[in-house]
Amino acid sequence: MYSRNSHSAVLLWRGSHLETTVRLRQSFLSLICQIMSFSEYKETISEGDTVILFLGHNSMQTVTVTPGKVHQTKYGALPHSDMIGRQFGTKMFSLNKKGWVYLLHPTPELWTVNLLHRTQILYTTDISMVILRLALKPGSVVVESGTGSGSMSHSLIRTIAPSGHLHTFEFHSERADIARKEFESHKISHLVSVRCRDVCKEGFGLNQVADAVFLDLPAPWEAIQSSKEALKAEGGRLCSFSPCIEQVQRTCESLRSCGFRDITVMECLSRTFEVKTVPLQVPHLGPDDCQLFQGDAINSSSRKRKLDLENNKPDAVTQKNSSSFQDDPTNTGDIIMASRSDHDSSGEKVLVENEKMNLPKSGKICEEEASPSSRKKFTDTDPATGLVRNVRAVISQKANKTNILTGRPLKDMTGHTGYLTFATLYAQCVNADHKSEEQENQ
Repeated sequence: MYSRNSHSAVLLWRGSHLETTVRLRQSFLSLICQIMSFSEYKETISEGDTVILFLGHNSMQTVTVTPGKVHQTKYGALPHSDMIGRQFGTKMFSLNKKGWVYLLHPTPELWTVNLLHRTQILYTTDISMVILRLALKPGSVVVESGTGSGSMSHSLIRTIAPSGHLHTFEFHSERADIARKEFESHKISHLVSVRCRDVCKEGFGLNQVADAVFLDLPAPWEAIQSSKEALKAEGGRLCSFSPCIEQVQRTCESLRSCGFRDITVMECLSRTFEVKTVPLQVPHLGPDDCQLFQGDAINSSSRKRKLDLENNKPDAVTQKNSSSFQDDPTNTGDIIMASRSDHDSSGEKVLVENEKMNLPKSGKICEEEASPSSRKKFTDTDPATGLVRNVRAVISQKANKTNILTGRPLKDMTGHTGYLTFATLYAQCVNADHKSEEQENQ
């Protein structure tokens, strides 16, 4: 017989069961959020995570956090247990406090720099261009051959996540197994399928599933037909990486014969520039037109005034100048004015002597320049050496120098020579007779 007490017990059990289910779901969601993945970001470090230790700009190391282990660096020991619970990007000191490292979250770019090279890899310069020209996005399906060290694979997976998929092929069984384990440890195995297969002889075994195909093979022209079969019916893009131009030539011939269009080849090089400020002497390119006009006017007026003085009172002017120099106590005796009669009519000697005295060409001495107080403005004593230095010359040198921001390319360029071949497979248009354009051209 059904009683009220039993009904209450059932309701109580259902309520507790629902509460338990909600708690389990929340725990599961929080556990998923705490799993470190190359395609997603998390805040804190936990056991089993891959951490990039940043020791310097060109010095980084990769560790898998395992309690009980101690990682040795040039700065000292770093216990793995001290990393657990810390946030990514924080600074961690060594046990001896002689240095520190930064605990960085792994990214495909950092993994490319720090991974163990099993084969020759592609670097960020080529990888970024491949992803751009293949028009990859979240949800895209990509076919790759070969897998190699997994540098390109990690970047492709991050681009197509969370709903896309990567089909990667490697003919070497050992390298395929290592890549599969790496994808599992990096928590991205659900986004990639690794197959051990020689696609040049056996093909991909895929039919109209891919949006793009990437080939890194010694003989990519042998896999063009299989790549065409793997692309979707509405078409797609293909990229082939080859280190030799002879490989590029044969690949382009195969692409044309298989109906690919818009074939382009490019080489991507990354050149680093050193930017710094350099003081440079400003070259004197002569006076401008305005200065030339003013100079001619001044010279003409001074010449006219000089002729007037010579015609009217030549002896008086000469005697006055000579007496003023003899009576001047600041005169050193190095410069002696002579009358015009002692020199030739050209007046070259007078001009030379005037230049030595910093006098104008007219032969007159300005009161401000001749006075001792004015000379203190342009001369000074160096306290270190006790020598008299020309302040006007020092100011002139400083005024003629300027700081210029320059960029100089470095001699060494990282990377390797390689050519990227891009091609497009358009959707085949079928006419009323069920003949494609390719069959009609044949």
